[in-house]
Amino acid sequence: MPYSDRLVPALYPVLREGYSLTHLKRDALAGLTVAIVALPLSMAIAIASGGTPAMGLYTAIVGGFMISALGGSRYQIGGPAGAFIVLVAATVAQHGIGGMFLATMLAGVIMAALGLLRLGSYIRFIPYPVTVGFTTGIGTIIFASQIKDLLGLTLDGPEPGPILEKLPAIWQALPTANPVTIALAAVTIALILGLKRLAPRLPELLIAVVVTTLAVALLDLDTPTIVSTFGAVPAMLPAPSLPPVSWELVVAVLPNAVGFALLGSIEALLSAVVADGMSGRRHSSNMELIAQGAANLASGMMGGMVATGTIARTATNVRANAHSPVAGMLHAVFVLAFMMLAAPLVGMIPLAALAGVLATVAWNMIERHAIATLIRSSKADAAVLGVTLLLTVFRDLTEAIVVGFALGSVLFIHRMSKAAEVATLEGDESDTAPTGLRRDDEIVVYRIRGAFFFGAAASVGAVLERIGDTHRAMVVDFTEAAMVDSTAIHTIAGLVTSAQRRGVLVVLSGGDEALQAGLQAHGLAAPGVPHAPDIQAGIALARAELARHTGAGQITATTMGAH
Repeated sequence: MPYSDRLVPALYPVLREGYSLTHLKRDALAGLTVAIVALPLSMAIAIASGGTPAMGLYTAIVGGFMISALGGSRYQIGGPAGAFIVLVAATVAQHGIGGMFLATMLAGVIMAALGLLRLGSYIRFIPYPVTVGFTTGIGTIIFASQIKDLLGLTLDGPEPGPILEKLPAIWQALPTANPVTIALAAVTIALILGLKRLAPRLPELLIAVVVTTLAVALLDLDTPTIVSTFGAVPAMLPAPSLPPVSWELVVAVLPNAVGFALLGSIEALLSAVVADGMSGRRHSSNMELIAQGAANLASGMMGGMVATGTIARTATNVRANAHSPVAGMLHAVFVLAFMMLAAPLVGMIPLAALAGVLATVAWNMIERHAIATLIRSSKADAAVLGVTLLLTVFRDLTEAIVVGFALGSVLFIHRMSKAAEVATLEGDESDTAPTGLRRDDEIVVYRIRGAFFFGAAASVGAVLERIGDTHRAMVVDFTEAAMVDSTAIHTIAGLVTSAQRRGVLVVLSGGDEALQAGLQAHGLAAPGVPHAPDIQAGIALARAELARHTGAGQITATTMGAH
């Protein structure tokens, strides 16, 4: 059995292959590189989600360690993800921090169950326009959520969550903008973009945050910091504990948990696919989901938020020449070390710097090139993208994914129905037809090509029902049919009934064992409906059956009465 189909952590085959000191050095360097990126990003995401900086660090440490230790990808890096900011913030607003912890743990149960049921491969069947649409929408919402901290605004009350309510509140608060905060945010963004362009090997996020933090400390600038807003950053992990649990709260947060699980599964598997493409390895989708489930159970118990595989940090891990999941495990250890040794320094980070970090993350999430390509290539795909984007920004992320997936599925069905066709072959076309059909045969052959399923059943059925008066027999050939579902078989059953009432013999040819079983289940079995292995045999069988009858009226529906 290939590894991608097994429920075995990627760490297991790595250790079986042999793990040397050289491999440990590679993983340690990669883990340190990723930890430097994850430290400011984890705190920024947690703050934007309505939590505390410590929540982001706990998630990176606990969730990140377990995702790497138990996951099905060698290079996956787990932790808090920007894609969850909207959902987590809404959950905190509706049910409080305790409700968010419970939803995170329930999401873990759901994700683990999906993996154990081996449904991981199905979750990846999300249309590309849908992923581009909701990723772009999330990026838009993240950027809107950072405007207040980018400008240092003072609102009259709590910042509204919905974007249509948020923007008017921000507009009214513009006179309270803090020039120092604006300058710090601008410097942060400029450093991130400049270093990424001029020195891409340097940890631009950490450098930008360190520079602005030093500026605040040395110049005694008046701007909100982590410690002034949230208090001191803890230097240790908390003891595991369960959030408040009641049946009413479980029912209340279950929709949020389903949203966490759905988005977390999609994000994690997309990230693992990216790692596969960069490394040439293959991951186990189902084992990855089991690891995500265990990580979120642990994260919720340790005061963290929802964790998932993160594309940017995973790509950084691969580019840093990681060898195994040990790199992701060490990344979590390094984040813990930073928290324990530098908690007072972490508390001095200005919120404007973290807002600048998230602003660049949001900008990178807006896939401008992909949007332009989809708009140019297909109006239908562009419509799916647009609907998903608008629903993400103005309605709800889960609703956007469901509606986008439904629209994408309808679009796929429409396209597949156009691909199904029926080729007609009659005896008067050629004396040397490869099927062996002669001019004097009173037989018409219908050769079905493509996917004959419910989406194409009506159009294909309309063609098949055009039985010429001069034909005494019809051969329906399935040799070139890519698939035939129950709706299509039901259409064939109706065709056979109609043909036999008119005294026309129907012979079915081709098809695999599954199709034969389906035909028999619908009553399309010999002797009432003869079967042949291929089209030539079908024509020969039809010719022989006609020879045994003196007229078309003797061909009756012997076995089709039930239809």
